[in-house]
Amino acid sequence: MRFLCFGSINMDYVYRVAHIAAPGETVSSLGLSLFPGGKGLNQSIALARAGAEVYHAGMIGADGSLLLQELERAGVDVRFVRTTEERTGNAIIQVDDLGQNSIIVHRGANGKNTKTFVDHVLSHFAPPDVVVLQNEINLNEYIIHCAHEKGMRVALNPSPLDAELALYPLEEVDLLILNETEGAGMTGEGEPSKILDRLSGRYPKMHIVLTLGESGSLYRRGRETRICRAHPVRVVDTTAAGDTYLGYFLENFMRNGDPAQAMEIASRAAAIAISRKGASPSIPFREELDELEHGRR
Repeated sequence: MRFLCFGSINMDYVYRVAHIAAPGETVSSLGLSLFPGGKGLNQSIALARAGAEVYHAGMIGADGSLLLQELERAGVDVRFVRTTEERTGNAIIQVDDLGQNSIIVHRGANGKNTKTFVDHVLSHFAPPDVVVLQNEINLNEYIIHCAHEKGMRVALNPSPLDAELALYPLEEVDLLILNETEGAGMTGEGEPSKILDRLSGRYPKMHIVLTLGESGSLYRRGRETRICRAHPVRVVDTTAAGDTYLGYFLENFMRNGDPAQAMEIASRAAAIAISRKGASPSIPFREELDELEHGRR
């Protein structure tokens, strides 16, 4: 089983602020750091560090060679990454004193995928391979449908939430991983249980994972529900927490099929990630999870 992460590759500009700027407010930055990022890149690295065989597909600009090297260093196969004339995607991230963040994403090269390129990439994969998608690239609806038709399993993280999501054939998605804000946006519900009720009612065969930050995470498929607590740590930066959780959950769940075990491992990985600065640099290696667990005993 291989994982194909068809996703974004960004450069993250992270501004440290005392508090996240409100509408109409100007705040002074306490510091600026540049990190490799993009939900696609982060999730590929998380999958690789969890122990999966990972291939990344997507687009970068001529200014993206360092990001390609970051993927390669993590053990991700980058044969399906192409260079376009468009500037590499980027994100502007505010991180406050509590470690919370606010993010603006510019697609750049991430929006330059073509159907011909998608067809070429998918021709190299087959069941039981898994395609992993986020919402920071174009043609997601086409990728979902083509992968589903091939019999591949489709995992979707609908972030950032926007109007394009309404075009996606979500009935062809096997696994949906989203946070509370995204769940509320998709369903109009505020309570986690009601979000899951709505989504599982629409897609009864879909595996759904709802992450709740410090309140842990929930799993639902049909009538089956699982609950996992979060591991308490001092929060430094939450930027890649969701991507870390997703990578570790998918690697374990697609291999073992046990949602409770996968949630526990993913929770441990996310706890380590939020205790560090940056996006991809904060994602832990598998052996670090064992060290954390041993330290708690």
